[in-house]
Amino acid sequence: MATTTKPGIEIHEDTDTNLEPPFHLILLDDDEHSYGYVIHMLGVIFGYSKEKGFAIACMVDAQGQAILMTGSHDEVERKQHQVHSFGADPAMPICKGSMSAVIEPAG
Repeated sequence: MATTTKPGIEIHEDTDTNLEPPFHLILLDDDEHSYGYVIHMLGVIFGYSKEKGFAIACMVDAQGQAILMTGSHDEVERKQHQVHSFGADPAMPICKGSMSAVIEPAG
């Protein structure tokens, strides 16, 4: 939409009010995955350093959950699928599959 204020001068206004709100991808704690698994998974899926992966693993362990990323619903959903498809932790005999992550609106 353009509004003419003076001859030859137009002001363009962005009137797109359908901007999608951001979403968080939240990793949930369990007793079936080791710190090493979490650090490795976060490095492979998100490209996080070992230090950042360790910090997130500590947060999940202490608080029961941690935000892995914030983005559009489509971006977050793609990463959630990768987390859910990562597989079992070979270091934990009781582990039966991947970790769980949920999507929640940010804010």
